[in-house]
Amino acid sequence: MRRYGSAVLLLLTGGAVLRISLFSELYLRYVQAALRPYLVISGALLILLGLVAAVRGMRQTPEAEEHEHDDHGHSHGPRIAWLLTLPAVALLLFPPPALGSYSASREETRLAAQGVGSFPALPAGKVLDISVAQYSSRAIYDSGHSLKGRTLRMTGFVTHGSNGTWYLTRLLVTCCAADATTSKVEVRGDDAPQTDTWVTVTGTWVPKGRLGTDGAWPPVLAATTVKQVKEPADPYEKR
Repeated sequence: MRRYGSAVLLLLTGGAVLRISLFSELYLRYVQAALRPYLVISGALLILLGLVAAVRGMRQTPEAEEHEHDDHGHSHGPRIAWLLTLPAVALLLFPPPALGSYSASREETRLAAQGVGSFPALPAGKVLDISVAQYSSRAIYDSGHSLKGRTLRMTGFVTHGSNGTWYLTRLLVTCCAADATTSKVEVRGDDAPQTDTWVTVTGTWVPKGRLGTDGAWPPVLAATTVKQVKEPADPYEKR
């Protein structure tokens, strides 16, 4: 079986990449949608290389294999290499979930590198759907107070703070999950759901602190309704 080690590893890795990118939308847990073609191409190439390696292994004679591994000091290399198949099998069978409350709690408070100023007017409508990041930016930096008097609706997952405080949280990505940063809104007026529960919250802006300072973060929303929802296929907000 040593002759097929590299082939099996390539096939498993390629199969795992294709499973999350070509046959499902699980790749959205790790990278942006624009990277899907590259994942599909990479998975297909790995499958192709695995097939080539398998054919070469079939053509290799037992005598040639023994000749390659006649040095006892290298005889354990292929056996150790089989351990590399474990991450590929795990990705194939048990894809890791999207980042959640643990990652959000590890992210230090970061205020956007922008000054206080007027923001563009918000669209008209009785209830305005807005991202957590957009709400945070306007609540902290908008001198025009464009959120005032508006009924707003946002979706995110639940994280908990101290003394019963809870937050509607989303992670923002530029390229992939590795560069994720946190955006969150403190929700008041409703009981806290369980951590990592996805909810849609409707409510109104509550002014807090002086604009552009740490005292304005995290922004506050007075909730009128909190509805549990299913985790979206793409759990991250985009910058």
